[in-house]
Amino acid sequence: MSQPPNPQYQQAAMPGCWWHPNRPTGLSCARCERPACPDCLREAAVGFQCTDCVQAGRQQDRAQQRQYRDAGYGARTLAGAQQPRTAVVTPVLLALNVVIFFITVAQSGSISDNNYSELFQLGELANPPTLAANEWWRIFTSGFLQYGLLHIASNAFSLWFVGRPLETALGRVPFTALYFVSMLGGSAANLVFTDLDAVPVVGASGAIFGLIGAYTVIVIKLRLNPTWLLVILGLNVFITFQVPGISILAHAGGFIAGLLATFALLYAPEKNRVGWQIGGIAIVVLAMAGLIVWKDAQTVSAYCEFGNYRGRSAYLCYRT
Repeated sequence: MSQPPNPQYQQAAMPGCWWHPNRPTGLSCARCERPACPDCLREAAVGFQCTDCVQAGRQQDRAQQRQYRDAGYGARTLAGAQQPRTAVVTPVLLALNVVIFFITVAQSGSISDNNYSELFQLGELANPPTLAANEWWRIFTSGFLQYGLLHIASNAFSLWFVGRPLETALGRVPFTALYFVSMLGGSAANLVFTDLDAVPVVGASGAIFGLIGAYTVIVIKLRLNPTWLLVILGLNVFITFQVPGISILAHAGGFIAGLLATFALLYAPEKNRVGWQIGGIAIVVLAMAGLIVWKDAQTVSAYCEFGNYRGRSAYLCYRT
């Protein structure tokens, strides 16, 4: 036979709150693990902590900041860089994307078919000109080209929304390195895993997915609440697979590159930290560059020139 649950017995079996012994509770502090009632818990970077641990953590942070100031440094970011007061790199990257977009609109005479502009044709990522014609600049210039108004609007919003807090969390130099390594990862994935005649790829989304990968490492390292990250990641993955014309490879490559670069930034040993960070990011970059060089060796040569395609100026490539 089974007996019905007895709420009074279950409540009596629970330990009492450390600060209010007459209050049974099933909750505890994530830091000291002492039982605590809801009134004595505060949301912290690592789960819920009791008021004593929250106060102790603040005192520890202030002591660490004093040590940095005594050593002649300002406040430090998660990556050990100097803490910026405001985001600067993110607005600059955003402005570059917007300005370049309107240049292509002016050249093509169309806001929806700006891909026919000469600047767009010279910068888009496609295998024949990038590999066969050794036009390596396309690996990065393609990340600053956007196709159509919806593309530039969505990428600009994502960059502004994700980039600013990440820049202040990592520092300007680490954030800049992360952004371009992620961009390289998106381009490398497209070049290595697509055919010679694949559709050209453009957009900042590869780098933006790298920033989302960086958030993943931060959430794991600091044991933060992953709800916000899961919502952003889930939304972007849904868009990636549901909206036609989006490069899945660019998003996946950027995400992995950003994740690895951030791991190198945050998990570098304290002793000679900058050296370890540079070395870790260099390994990630060299690995991607090696894959691109390997793909280049497998690619047939091509001759590329501007020509007339369907009544418009276009960048045409011919195999030789």
